[in-house]
Amino acid sequence: MKTIKTVCHRDCPDNCFMDVSVDRGKIIATRGSTLNPVTRGFLCPRGIGDPQRVYSNKRVLHPHLKSEPGGPEPFRRVPWDVALSLVADRIKATIDTHGRESLLLYDYAGNTGFLAWHFAKRLWSTLGATTTDYALCSRSGHTGIGLHYGLSYGLQLPDMAASTVILFWGNNAKVSASHIWAMARQARKDRGTILVSVDPRRSPTAKAADIWIQPRPGSDVALSYGIARYLLEKEAVDLGFIGKWSTGFPAYAETAMGWTPERVEQATGVPGQVVAQIGELLMAHRPAAFMIGLGLQKSMQGAESARAVALLPALLGLHRGFQYSNSKGHEIDWTTLNGSRFSRHRGKVVSQVGIGKRLAAGEFKFVYVFGSNPAMTLPDQAAVRRGLDREDVYVVVHDTHWSETAARADVVLPALTFLEKRDVCISDHHAYSRLSEQAIAPLGDSWHEIRVMQQFAKRLRLTDGWLYVDPWAALEKTLAHTYREGGVKHLLAGEVLEVKLRPNDAYQTPSGKIEFAATASQGGSTPLPIQHPLPRAGSWLVLLNSSVANYTHSQFTDVFGPIPQVVWVHPEDAAHRSIEDNDVVAVFNELATVTLCAKVTDRVLPGTLWAPRPLTGLNGVPLNALVPGISQGIGGGPIFNSVKVKIKPSAGFSENGES
Repeated sequence: MKTIKTVCHRDCPDNCFMDVSVDRGKIIATRGSTLNPVTRGFLCPRGIGDPQRVYSNKRVLHPHLKSEPGGPEPFRRVPWDVALSLVADRIKATIDTHGRESLLLYDYAGNTGFLAWHFAKRLWSTLGATTTDYALCSRSGHTGIGLHYGLSYGLQLPDMAASTVILFWGNNAKVSASHIWAMARQARKDRGTILVSVDPRRSPTAKAADIWIQPRPGSDVALSYGIARYLLEKEAVDLGFIGKWSTGFPAYAETAMGWTPERVEQATGVPGQVVAQIGELLMAHRPAAFMIGLGLQKSMQGAESARAVALLPALLGLHRGFQYSNSKGHEIDWTTLNGSRFSRHRGKVVSQVGIGKRLAAGEFKFVYVFGSNPAMTLPDQAAVRRGLDREDVYVVVHDTHWSETAARADVVLPALTFLEKRDVCISDHHAYSRLSEQAIAPLGDSWHEIRVMQQFAKRLRLTDGWLYVDPWAALEKTLAHTYREGGVKHLLAGEVLEVKLRPNDAYQTPSGKIEFAATASQGGSTPLPIQHPLPRAGSWLVLLNSSVANYTHSQFTDVFGPIPQVVWVHPEDAAHRSIEDNDVVAVFNELATVTLCAKVTDRVLPGTLWAPRPLTGLNGVPLNALVPGISQGIGGGPIFNSVKVKIKPSAGFSENGES
C-alpha cells in the first residue's frame, strides 16, 4: 500500500488536498490531507466517492463512433488511429468548406487542471476556432463588483476567520464550500463570531446560521441600500476611510437615504426591525466579512446584487471586506498557457449563455466538447439538444464518462480522470497549492487532453512550434509570478506553496480608488447599483435552483444516483393549486414541462419554488430546459434564478416518464 498526494480538480472553491491509498495499482480509498490549513483533513462526499467514480461502469474507456441508424448498439468501438484520422479530416474539411468560425470549441471547468484544461486549448487557438465568453458561472458578478473595485478579488480566508460577524449572502457554503463553512463554525466556537445567512431559501447554511434573513429573490440591492441607510443614519460609516480611499460617496449616500424602511420592506419582504438588527450587528461587531455566493449573481439582477453587497464593507472602513472569488487577484498568464497570444488567427467569441440558438440554427458545423456536459448544464436545453443532434453538425466529445452530451456525439474519446494524470490547479478562494500527482495508470485506452490535442495537430500538419513544447515548461512561465515564493519546480519537489493575491488596498478603477459611483460602464450599467422592479406573486412563480451535496454539476449521478427529482413549494402556493406533499407535479413555462415530486415546505417564500441543479425530471426533461438563453446586460451571465414558471398537479403521470 502506498499513499499518493494529489489535489481535487473539481469546479469547487475548496480544491482539497487529497491523499490516495493505492494497492497494486488500484485506488483503495481517498482521504483529506492535513497539509492544507483550509481543507484540513476531511473530504466531501464527492471526494470520498472518487474511487467509485474512477471505476464506474459509466467510464468511457475506448474511442467510439456513432453507429449507423438501426444498428444493434448506438456506438461502436474503434482504434485511436481511426478516430483521430476521422476527426482531423473533418476539421480540415469544415475549415475548407465553411471557414474557421464554423468550428466551435465548447469547454469548461469539468477538470480545472491547468494543463488538462488550458494548455490543451492550444490547438483551437492556432485554428482560430470560435469559443464562448465563459460567462455561465461567475462572470456577471466579477463584472459588477469590478465596476467599483477594478478587479473582483477580496479578503483571504484567514481574514474571514478573524471576523466577528460573517454574512453568507446568497451563499450556501455548508454545501458548496464545506471547508469555508467549517472555518466559520470554528470562528463561532473560538471567539463567538456571529454567522448570518441572507437567502430566500432556508438552505442548510441558513438552518445552521445564528441569523437568517429571507429577502424576496432578486431584491438584494434594496436590502443593501436599506442597511446602508441605517448605518448612515446612525453615523456608523467610516468617513475618514471613505474620504481617503473612495470616490462617488455623496451620490451613493443620497440614493441609499431614499430607501426608507417601508420602501425596503415593500421591495424585499424584510421588516425594518430586521434591517436594523443587521445594522446594529455590523456596528457592534467589527470586522465583518461578506461572503458573496455565485448563486446571488445568477439572476436577471445578478450583477447589480453582487455590486451592491460588495460596497457595504467599504462603508465600515474595510478594504475589500468581501469574498466573491479571488481568481482575478492572481497573477497567471493565461494567454501564454492557452496559446492565444501566439496565434495568427483570432477566433470569434460568442455568448455561452445564448449558444443554444446558435447551435440549433446550425451556425457551427463542427463542435468539440471537453471538460463539460452542455446537454445538461446550459440554458435553453431544447435548442442545445436540437443543435447537437443536427445531421449537418459533427460533434466530438472527449470525456471520462458517458454523459448526456457524449450520447449525442459522432465521436466519443476516452479521457483521464484527475487521478490518472499529473497537473496543477489553484483555488479561487484559498491560497494553498501543491502538485496534483498521478495516483494510478490510465484505465483502458484513456488519453490525456494534451496528447489528443497534439495528435490532431500532427494530422493537420500544423507546424507552430508552441503546439508541441513541453507543457511543464509552459506552465513554469505561466506561473512565474503566481506564488509568494517558489514555482513549478518546487511543486514538482513536493512543496506546498502559497499563492500571491494582489494588494487589498489597490483598486484598478479609473480613479485608483473604490468608486461608490462607478465611472466605467459595462453592458449599459449605471454608476450606482439599481434595484429593478420585481414581478409580484400571481400565477407565475420564480424558480430557484442550486447545488446539492453529493453532486458537482452533472457529475456523480453514477455514484449517488439521480439528482433528487423534487421541487419545494410553499404551503400557500400548494393549497391554491391543490398540490399535496409528495404529489407528482408539472413545472412548466413556454419552453418546457418538467415533472417532479412536490415537497410542501415553508423553507421557501410564497411565489417561489426551489429545485436541485441540474436535475432531470421524472419525464426525462432536464430542469435547464425551463431556462431561457437570455444573458444579463452586465457580464453576460445567466438568469437561472429568475426563471418564471407555473406549477400544477401532473395528472396521468406514469412510471415510464410520460404525462
